[in-house]
Amino acid sequence: MHVNRLVLVSMFVSLSGWLVAQEAPSQSGTLRERAIKQFDKDGDGKLSLSERAAAREAFLPGGDAPEHMTWTVGELTREALVYLPSKKSDDAAPVVFGFHGHGGSSQNAARSFGFEKLWPEAIVVYMQGIPTPGRLTDPEGKRNGWQSDAGDQGDRDLKFFDAVLATLREKYKVDDRRIYSSGHSNGGGFTYLLWAKRPDVFAAVAPSAASSRRLLELTPKPAMHIAGRNDELVLFSWQELAIAAVKKVNGCSASGTEWAKDCMQYASDKDTPFIAFIHDGTHKYPAEAPPLIVRFFKEHAKVPAEQKAE
Repeated sequence: MHVNRLVLVSMFVSLSGWLVAQEAPSQSGTLRERAIKQFDKDGDGKLSLSERAAAREAFLPGGDAPEHMTWTVGELTREALVYLPSKKSDDAAPVVFGFHGHGGSSQNAARSFGFEKLWPEAIVVYMQGIPTPGRLTDPEGKRNGWQSDAGDQGDRDLKFFDAVLATLREKYKVDDRRIYSSGHSNGGGFTYLLWAKRPDVFAAVAPSAASSRRLLELTPKPAMHIAGRNDELVLFSWQELAIAAVKKVNGCSASGTEWAKDCMQYASDKDTPFIAFIHDGTHKYPAEAPPLIVRFFKEHAKVPAEQKAE
């Protein structure tokens, strides 16, 4: 198979311009600074063609460059990677948010989740956390993360989410019936928090390796929870409590049916089914999760209020 040389050159030039453009300051350094720190193997302070290729593979997974967008929220500059649909359509696009864990990044989330590859018709957003005290690790807050409860850090991440969603609705044709959230660990906890505090936004959610202090505030919604039986950080027993709480909120049946490997689906008398994806792994995010999450999201869209009233 022959590759168009002009296309390759264009891709390298695009990455070069993208890296140079990432000059907006953040508390963990600009994307350009992080790229140089990670991929400048010869220590000359710049990226050679081969180093740019490695950076492109890491920062721009899937071959399609995301839009690097910034917002000013309060006194903070916040960042996100936004993948626009690679499969064009005149229809409004679904939106999928993917949240990294504590100590992670939007680039990590893109590499781990890859939702944009699995759902090319969707707008996929990987928001970037900032240094935040962790509930289980990093009490001094030296690593990037998300607020763990309502009111934490002045609700700066909830406000950031609101700003991102408002921009998406302003700039793009968004299908408000199909907005979704997923995240791992601290990002999964933030997905639970969004469910509790922004319940009308989402059609379905899929937290992984997480729990929440706001389980009693949840309202019925299609949900999938991913948990490892040997999770050494967010203990499986804690996650079992979250699973039980969600099943109760959603009005789920006591027994489930197999939906996929390691996945049990519990029917709901409120039309808000729940899927428990229980694997034998640890806290590590399972590679099998993203395709199952996208399949689950595609099965659920919000019912318009006028239809509910009928």
